Amino acid sequence: MISKKQFDKEIAIIIANAIREDVGDGDHSSLACIPEDAVGTAKLLVKDDGIIAGIDFAKQVFDYVDPGLELDVKIEDGTQVKYGDVCFYVSGNSQSILKAERLVLNAMQRMSAIATKTSKFVKLLEGTGTKILDTRKTTPGIRALEKWAVKIGGGENHRFALYDMIMLKDNHIDFCGGVTKAIETTNEYLERNQLDIKIIVEARNLDEIKEILKTKGVYRILIDNFNYEDTRKAVELIGNTCLTESSGGITLDTIRQYAECGVDYISSGALTHSVYNMDLSLKAV
Repeated sequence: MISKKQFDKEIAIIIANAIREDVGDGDHSSLACIPEDAVGTAKLLVKDDGIIAGIDFAKQVFDYVDPGLELDVKIEDGTQVKYGDVCFYVSGNSQSILKAERLVLNAMQRMSAIATKTSKFVKLLEGTGTKILDTRKTTPGIRALEKWAVKIGGGENHRFALYDMIMLKDNHIDFCGGVTKAIETTNEYLERNQLDIKIIVEARNLDEIKEILKTKGVYRILIDNFNYEDTRKAVELIGNTCLTESSGGITLDTIRQYAECGVDYISSGALTHSVYNMDLSLKAV
């Protein structure tokens, strides 16, 4: 996984790029009608039910726009909220508050939706020992925000990108000439380049699992698009040789059954690509 330093850098890039995109050469709406030295206060109002996420991100946005802005946080990230709750008050230069408003809302609405959905998956897994993972099926440019929201919702992050974990999927295996060759050449590549990167290998059927188990260096086997019966068989075959992960169209309706097959992880792209934004507003007080 990426380091905290790398992650913080990603967040800083998102903020700088989003403000550049939204503000350009100036917020002319505010510049036109609000005095430069005007001060005020606004509140972050919840108009929905769910898990709030993005409070800490909002702090960073306000600080980037104007270090003089002061945030009075009433509800922390990961808290269950309801309609009418106030998460924070922000006070200071009125133009600065409005300059930051849209980025804060856009990010928090999506992050809260992701955290809320993740929390539903997590609750369905209680007592099974199985953990929910996100995927790389994220919105281009804001992956760090979406994976952050998954963590706030109680889930775990899969690899961040192509560089921090190796996943040998169907196309890699087919282009390479088979699963055994793909694993062996990958191990040679890692040794040759002195890289310490974990390897996950996708299996499309039980025969591929048997073949994977004959090789060394595999950290986790991705049991992809298996039914319940074959998933149980796969888990029995793998035993304690390496970790297991189920994936492929797993929903809130089916996740519990897959977890009860004994897999260590379940990954779902739906955590980040199929959510409806939580309704939030920033209102002057």
